[in-house]
Amino acid sequence: MAEMEPIDVETMPDLVVVTGMSGAGRTEAMHVFEDLGFFCVDNLPAELIGNLVDMNGGGEGARPHRRLAVVCDARNGDYFGRLDEQLETLRLRGVDFQMIFLDADDDKLVARYKSSRRRHPLCTDGTTIAQGIQRERTMLMGLRDRADQVIDTTDMLPSRLRDTIRQLFATGDERRGLAVTVYSFGFKHGAPLDADVVMDVRFLPNPYYDPDLRELTGLDAPVRDYVMLRDETIEFKKRWHSLLDVLMPGYVAEGKQQLAIGVGCTGGQHRSVALAESTGDYLKSKGYRVSVAHRDLALAERGRAVDYATETPDVHATVDDPA
Repeated sequence: MAEMEPIDVETMPDLVVVTGMSGAGRTEAMHVFEDLGFFCVDNLPAELIGNLVDMNGGGEGARPHRRLAVVCDARNGDYFGRLDEQLETLRLRGVDFQMIFLDADDDKLVARYKSSRRRHPLCTDGTTIAQGIQRERTMLMGLRDRADQVIDTTDMLPSRLRDTIRQLFATGDERRGLAVTVYSFGFKHGAPLDADVVMDVRFLPNPYYDPDLRELTGLDAPVRDYVMLRDETIEFKKRWHSLLDVLMPGYVAEGKQQLAIGVGCTGGQHRSVALAESTGDYLKSKGYRVSVAHRDLALAERGRAVDYATETPDVHATVDDPA
């Protein structure tokens, strides 16, 4: 299989300024940039953009600590009129930035405001929503012409807007944008609350009943071989991988940014640990960005003190049942 291309963060600008018409999708846009790892600030006065860039260590050829995304719009009142001036200052300083202008037809903006029941920011003196939109459009006319990207959201669902922004700012395979956590757990320590997918592997033979394996974990080779080399497990893995091959592309297509997969056995020490590791390896081989954790491994019944845990256990309990 060809190696998947990761998201190329080097192609992303150091700063993205999001502006445009109120109700055109600025909040949704900021969610996308947060998912892409940008530090986001909403409703930032234009005069503070330069200060934020300085705090972040960017400008004049310097590499910033983090990529920034800010929303500057009509809510800034008098400060908003200085946005053009501030952007020109950033250009002269050599700051790598792009400006996105989000727009939509007036009737669609009116409908969105009526649906949300929120007040338009320029309707402070008793004017109608339509009049407020016209005031804002006049105020923003020059910025729209100078924007690097103009996105018309009139007929866009939020998922389409997310896809559009990702296509503009995040090159590479979309599978790398989905952060997957695979973790093992023990049902006797509590069912998982945050898992999107839960696989119960208690039907597999339990290494706990082998005295030589009881105090080991699924990270130890003897337990891993005991679990993974059995005919039952080999058949299960075929079916499990086939299910993942159906599920994962669907989550990517829906624009999901985080996915938690819980693999559970009785105590979270043997079977679930081995199969969580195996599941993580399989998804990595398919090009996904995966981390593996073991929720209850610190509670494992074993006679030697080895810190296998990568997560703080959610439940503290006395281990007295078979693992």
